[in-house]
Amino acid sequence: MKVSGFTIIKNAVINGYPIVEAVKSVLPVVDEMIVLIGDCDDDTVGLIEAINDPKIKIHHSVWDKNLRSGGTVLAVETDKAFNLIDPESTWAFYIQGDEVIHEKYYQAIMEGYKKHQYNIAVEGLLFKYVHFYGTYDYVGNSRKWYSHEVRIIRNDKRIQSYKDAQGFRIGQTKLHVKPIDACVYHYGWVKDPELMMKKSKNLGMLWRTDEEAKEMLNQPDYFDYNNYDSLAKFAGTHPVVMLDRVAKKNWNVALDISKKKLKGKDLILYYFEKLTGIRPFDFRNYKIL
Repeated sequence: MKVSGFTIIKNAVINGYPIVEAVKSVLPVVDEMIVLIGDCDDDTVGLIEAINDPKIKIHHSVWDKNLRSGGTVLAVETDKAFNLIDPESTWAFYIQGDEVIHEKYYQAIMEGYKKHQYNIAVEGLLFKYVHFYGTYDYVGNSRKWYSHEVRIIRNDKRIQSYKDAQGFRIGQTKLHVKPIDACVYHYGWVKDPELMMKKSKNLGMLWRTDEEAKEMLNQPDYFDYNNYDSLAKFAGTHPVVMLDRVAKKNWNVALDISKKKLKGKDLILYYFEKLTGIRPFDFRNYKIL
């Protein structure tokens, strides 16, 4: 059995993506790692080359500026990367540029590969999610943060990235998946407030009309992390590959996690989930077998 990893990235230096950590965190559980690099305004290529691992295979692409609506370009580029993996691979492990896998989950991932490799009804493997916010000390714990998503898919080219590349489908049909006891650590909302706003403005071009993009560019150059609904203190450990980045954090964000900025139905559903572990009416971009 062979497993391929794949990812897309553009302007990782400018936008402060932990792409090096993302790629390194997947290398121990894949046999090759496809990195599709878009047309950059920085040295993202040098960043990836410096990892210097023989499993990494760098490819290049030009992002279509006309595919801005809804982040469609992200799905198109993700499909391109998926199509570059070894045709002999059974599984394909997709990681985004701000997602990292903790080494404590490697065994569960490997077991998932082996357990389901011959059951073609299993089209993907489902991960739990931990979403960090503001600093490496806080995580989002409300319903606005998706709790699960598919990150390992069968090497079946009918499978395509869905919408803005959050997940995958076959046409409009949700993938049939099996959960594994592993988490993806999502660091997309952890940056210096100035860099966070810079990244938001840059990525906003992939979702907004010209008029909306212009309005976004006129916003302050400092991201306000107080616009959250519910947070919790992170009590675990970060992946080894993230420790240097965590240690170099040079900003402080004071967040009062005792405040729950939820009302009505959202507040009721929040406390119901905390009491029961059940998240009713949750959107699922997959079907669990």
